[in-house]
Amino acid sequence: MASIREQILAALTTTLGSTSGVTAVYRSRAAAVARAEAPVLIVQPGPGRAQRHSTCKLHHTMDVEVIVHTRGNIPDQLADPIIVSAHALIMADTTVGGLATDITPTNDNPQLDPADLSSMWWVHTYEVQFRTSEADLSQG
Repeated sequence: MASIREQILAALTTTLGSTSGVTAVYRSRAAAVARAEAPVLIVQPGPGRAQRHSTCKLHHTMDVEVIVHTRGNIPDQLADPIIVSAHALIMADTTVGGLATDITPTNDNPQLDPADLSSMWWVHTYEVQFRTSEADLSQG
């Protein structure tokens, strides 16, 4: 069985499939996004931390990066309605179907491609808190 961490990432990717204005949503992506593919969303894990919550339980905090990739004359303006839609979908269930204890938006980092100023990656970071068994990361 997949870890709670991976289950959360998969669930968020599925949820974000309903985001308005994107052509696709990817759970991580190694290949470059082709010009014709944009706008897309990419969901990937960021740093995580764990601490003992109680006997046999760990409390985890994981950053999840939701990356909006757009291309156009004003790429940040193109990203805005996508960001609004994705944020509403994420915050509609801050327990991710019972897998998490809470989600909090924490960071917002727009990045223009210096070689192609019509290309932008806007990284939105959400802190996801969840618990697992100390001995089994696939069990809550």
